[in-house]
Amino acid sequence: MSTEAIGRPTAASLPGDELWERTFADIAGMLRDLLAEEGLDDVEIDRGTTFHDDLELESIDLVTLAGSLREHYGEKVNVALFVADLELDEIIALTVGQLVDYVTESLRSAS
Repeated sequence: MSTEAIGRPTAASLPGDELWERTFADIAGMLRDLLAEEGLDDVEIDRGTTFHDDLELESIDLVTLAGSLREHYGEKVNVALFVADLELDEIIALTVGQLVDYVTESLRSAS
């Protein structure tokens, strides 16, 4: 799977969509909580924010985030499965918006 393919929002997950916006707010909140534990309280998070370069998250942080997402959304959202389909360079370049797109699409598929 290429970064371009996972980065392109679908019509059902464009910013401005209520479910997308709510999912973004949930994920941004989870990230802020995770970053606060590391002493980073004032971090700007938007659609293009990368987990690796911008937030400087390590793999264990992504595992923690995946657990939080599973706890919040249940079995409908499997971040481990999503990440397993990516190449290493795609994981390094992964953005918050791409994750929100995935979660939003998963929630819609489960409905």
